[in-house]
Amino acid sequence: MADQNRPIFTGVAVALATLFTDELEVDYEATARHARSLVSAGVRAVVVCGTTGEPEALSDEERLELLDAVLDAVGGQVPVIMGAGLPSARQAATFAARVRTRAIAAILARSPRGVPDPVPFYQAVATSVGDTPLLAYHFPATAPPGIPLDALSRAPIAGVKDSSADPARLLATLDAYDGCVYLGSAVLLLMGSQLGCAGAILQLANSHPELCAEAFAGQPKAQREVYSLHARSRNFPHGIKELMAARFGTSLAARLG
Repeated sequence: MADQNRPIFTGVAVALATLFTDELEVDYEATARHARSLVSAGVRAVVVCGTTGEPEALSDEERLELLDAVLDAVGGQVPVIMGAGLPSARQAATFAARVRTRAIAAILARSPRGVPDPVPFYQAVATSVGDTPLLAYHFPATAPPGIPLDALSRAPIAGVKDSSADPARLLATLDAYDGCVYLGSAVLLLMGSQLGCAGAILQLANSHPELCAEAFAGQPKAQREVYSLHARSRNFPHGIKELMAARFGTSLAARLG
């Protein structure tokens, strides 16, 4: 099992959006270029094919090619983490086994929908990835019911991303789990940093990485601004792509929605 007390990264990471051409083909070059811009702006890690990356709309081969493009662009500068949010343990483990041969820092696996105890899921994925650290992913709004608190200490994980956006759940997680906790909600950055979260993995870092970092560093004004921008990004994936286009001139095209 990976050392759950050693952070994969600290600070703000981006849950990288996948960019598409007008014909809805994956634009590998543009996505890698965007990742490079965000690293230059200060993000501390890049997550490829997390929920923000529209992974449900990508084939396994597209995911792997996208990962390779991002690794080529920023792999020597910051940790690159690969999402493996697939519906079943068998699918996630098989895909993760292919990913582990790349120079990734960790694998992020969202708990499956409709599974009350995801520990067997994480055991299967952990077996397939060997020494590569595995991060659990609690996101009950998208994959209900999420991860029970008691499962965190039983699962072979190196940390957990909490995207519940629930302050009470975050407090309970920090109380019940000794490993690294990463925020998935931009609205809790100020709270999470004060409580000792290792970092955050954020959709909003695609458009406003500096502001997210300021909020995580404890600046109340930045947290209020982040909250306002978060409200504009709720129409996924179009909201965040509109913010990205306004800031970086990237494509608005999306396969989902």
